[in-house]
Amino acid sequence: MKLNNNTIFDCNLVELSQVSTNSGYTTILENGKNIPFDVKRVYYLYNIPTAEERGGHAHYELEQYIVAISGSFDVILNDGVNKKRVTLNSPNTALHIVPGLWRDLTNFSSESVCLVLASHIYDAKDYIRDYNKFINKKNEIFLS
Repeated sequence: MKLNNNTIFDCNLVELSQVSTNSGYTTILENGKNIPFDVKRVYYLYNIPTAEERGGHAHYELEQYIVAISGSFDVILNDGVNKKRVTLNSPNTALHIVPGLWRDLTNFSSESVCLVLASHIYDAKDYIRDYNKFINKKNEIFLS
């Protein structure tokens, strides 16, 4: 597979609408309305010890929305040249991650919950789990 030439500057924070009532807040995510891809998979990470890291990979094709449903954590984006740390700490803010970027999730607060909405079902072939391989693939793009 060929790696996409997206950069960290192609990722953005998205404020999600919230409906407020006397009984609390509701945030709604819908395919075709406020998500720029069709969601094919949803999963969440929780009970992560503060010192642990998650992620540590890149995707060839998969896009993601990542939301801190509870607590906070950092997402470190890396395009092979630039790095950017994004702190997620609000259930109505999503980080849109485009394909072709390395991501690490760190600095989890106690009882944080990380919701991930993904554009594809799980496919092991879509992952790059070796950082050196990722850098080599990105260099191929820059040199072509």
